[in-house]
Amino acid sequence: MTFLLVTSILQIFFLKEKKGTPPVDYRHTDTCDSAAHTQPINLEAQNRGLSLTRRRLDASRILLHGPTRLRRRPRLLPPLPPPAGSANLPRPRLPPRVHSAVSAPFPEQAQQHSASSRLASSSLGLPFRNISLTRDLKMFSAPGNNSLALAAPRPGMELGNVQQHPNQAFGLGPGGKQRSSSLEAPIMLLSGHQSAVYCMKFNPAGTVIASGSHDKDIFLWYVHGDCKNYMVLRGHKNAILDLQWTTDGTQIISASPDKTLRVWDVETGKQVKKMAEHSSFVNSCCPSRKYPPLVVSGSDDGTAKLWDLRLRGAIQTLPDKYQITAVSFSEAADKVFTGGLDNDVKWWDLRKNEVTETLKGHQDMITGMQLSPDGSYLLTNAMDNELKIWDLRPYAPENRNIKTLTGHQHNFEKTLLKCSWSPDNRKVTAGSADRMVYIWDTTSRRILYKLPGHNGSVNETAFHPTEPIIGSCGSDKQIYLGEL
Repeated sequence: MTFLLVTSILQIFFLKEKKGTPPVDYRHTDTCDSAAHTQPINLEAQNRGLSLTRRRLDASRILLHGPTRLRRRPRLLPPLPPPAGSANLPRPRLPPRVHSAVSAPFPEQAQQHSASSRLASSSLGLPFRNISLTRDLKMFSAPGNNSLALAAPRPGMELGNVQQHPNQAFGLGPGGKQRSSSLEAPIMLLSGHQSAVYCMKFNPAGTVIASGSHDKDIFLWYVHGDCKNYMVLRGHKNAILDLQWTTDGTQIISASPDKTLRVWDVETGKQVKKMAEHSSFVNSCCPSRKYPPLVVSGSDDGTAKLWDLRLRGAIQTLPDKYQITAVSFSEAADKVFTGGLDNDVKWWDLRKNEVTETLKGHQDMITGMQLSPDGSYLLTNAMDNELKIWDLRPYAPENRNIKTLTGHQHNFEKTLLKCSWSPDNRKVTAGSADRMVYIWDTTSRRILYKLPGHNGSVNETAFHPTEPIIGSCGSDKQIYLGEL
């Protein structure tokens, strides 16, 4: 009622003000077709009528609501035309938050393949990408092939430096069990040697495996991806009985019954040094952990020879009465340990060139030995089916044999079975003639793992330097990598 009353008063007021002006018909102000008009339009009167209507409406609004500012509606831009050929494509729907494949945690849908499928894809040559490694492995197109392949690092490239987020898991394996390593599958089989494989070692970075065989060849394998054999080192005239990586991971030293030791450059695959002063089979070799670059070798000629890789010829000879089958340096490289046919471990002082101590305890020939990572203990393997740990620290008790581990076996083949330490000193492993891989706990002395798989004597086992991976090689020509 109030609105009608105010409107009537305004109409009377404006009619008195405009008295004498003929009324205008406003029915034609919104039409666009001039032919539809039945009478001529007075444009001046029409404009006056429009302004009068606006003033009436503004006055009514001010009386009712007070003075306000009119808001202009934002101008909407016309939509962009769709690209050519996309008329029938469904419109993509983006998730509320998009994570990058590098920094985001893995989605639950991106489960890793099972071991069987991965081994099948590796054997069939199908491309496969491990999500946990795609941050640092580069993808490239293989020559003559349209498929993508994983470019695992060359020797010397530190894939071990990849820093994984602590909450970023390696994925799930068969049965939904959490993976603990970066292997493509929990068990990887490396085959290619034509005869028994006597030795295998991880390089210091954990990216490459070197294996030596009775077929006279040294194979280099990638640890990650499909574990491809990317290089073969040839030159020895007989089997490869032992091989070692230098501390910097750039060279390999190998020992052979062809009476020589050879040094190989792993980047070029070329032989860079040949040491041929032994008069019989060379059974074992060991490089020093610290500078200078020294190598000690043990031979069936009853001597251990000391070599400096910078010089020509042996710099020192340690004579013994019996064949030497295993050798090792001390941590400071000022002492050498040798073991052989007489069942004893001899402790040589290189400055005096004589035996300063003899470690007795084994009842049969010593086949392998290795110094612990911290340099305080020596692990030896012998044909009496025992592993012994010797305390090398000063002021140790008179009987330095502090622990004896049993379970593995030697047989009539009389193969030189090796042994090794884990990087944390807590576990040891050794090969066995019963086709099993044995892993012991050094504190409790009990067997932690007894791993099957080989179809022949397991000649050497080795721990990965940074991951829970065990490698083994055997007389069945096979090499296995297993996730612990």
